[in-house]
Amino acid sequence: MVLFLGITWIEGKFPENYIWIYFAKIAVTLAALAYYRETWKDIRFEPKWIAPSVALGLVLCLLWVWIDKTITYPHFGERTAYDPFAKISGDALRAAFFAIRFFGLVVVVPVMEELFWRSFLLRYATKSDFWKLPIGVFSGTALLIVSAIFAAAHPEWLVAAIFALAMGLLLRYSKSVFACVVAHAATNLALGIYVVARSDWIYW
Repeated sequence: MVLFLGITWIEGKFPENYIWIYFAKIAVTLAALAYYRETWKDIRFEPKWIAPSVALGLVLCLLWVWIDKTITYPHFGERTAYDPFAKISGDALRAAFFAIRFFGLVVVVPVMEELFWRSFLLRYATKSDFWKLPIGVFSGTALLIVSAIFAAAHPEWLVAAIFALAMGLLLRYSKSVFACVVAHAATNLALGIYVVARSDWIYW
């Protein structure tokens, strides 16, 4: 997570090199996930949660866009809108960008973030020796703290807070990090499709 956020910060400083920095970010994040692969055990495949998690993820995507478009509130900083059709001249490179961008959105980010926010931080904010707590066991205070930190990490803090609270409640109910990963992936995939379909590049 630290590597991911650090490289994301660099992206904002060098927008003209965004594509290459993003490629590097995904590669570095994948390498870190591979190195710490023992944490993957917290993501147990549970087919019964696929359909409800996808449904929740789609609803959260709709809420994210609708609230952010209809409610005026101050954002934390600004996103750098990156239009690949204007910034990337070659068709092959543009196709590679879309493939890696969606891979990052739908696979890398949901796995990394749910392991960090829902598997680790919610339990750590509840009890320092967090590994003694079962998945899905956390305090209400921990949920508020983690949701606030998650919100602060996104320019659209209001909808990010709603998303974090929903993910926390899903985890509490399902006791499944897998369910959270699926919901997060569904939200990101739907948001990515919206961005491309509407050319609303600010959400990249």
